Amino acid sequence: MKCPFCNHLDTQVVETRISEDADFIRRRRQCGACEKRFTTYERPEVNFPAVVKKDGRRIEYERSKLQASMNLALRKRPVSTEQVDSAIERIEEKLLNLGAREVPSPRIGELVMRELKKLDKVAYVRFASVYRSFEDIDEFRALVDEVRR
Repeated sequence: MKCPFCNHLDTQVVETRISEDADFIRRRRQCGACEKRFTTYERPEVNFPAVVKKDGRRIEYERSKLQASMNLALRKRPVSTEQVDSAIERIEEKLLNLGAREVPSPRIGELVMRELKKLDKVAYVRFASVYRSFEDIDEFRALVDEVRR
């Protein structure tokens, strides 16, 4: 594995952990040249369904887009990286279990909202307010009231 800091090819695994649900392996590595540490994840390669956007376009599923949107909602919130990774794993597992060749993007949005609601109520409200494109304050208030219950 090439070091992401100095591009040296000699890196050593210093710690290996299996995820809670045993879906991936997390490895801490250290570069033999600059001695910096970095993390890699090992997971099986699977074919996810294509994502059908609201305008009808079909795009490949990208974990990085899902992670970026969740991280944006969770910005400055007390949620660990491991919790986010686990939530993404659960979403991906549900997508695979659908057994469909295509999945509408709103379906993925609903899965994200469900996971965010479990992780952090504030992040859930942030994501939902953008995802559902609220037109006025009453819609926002209804969502907050739903979370309070």
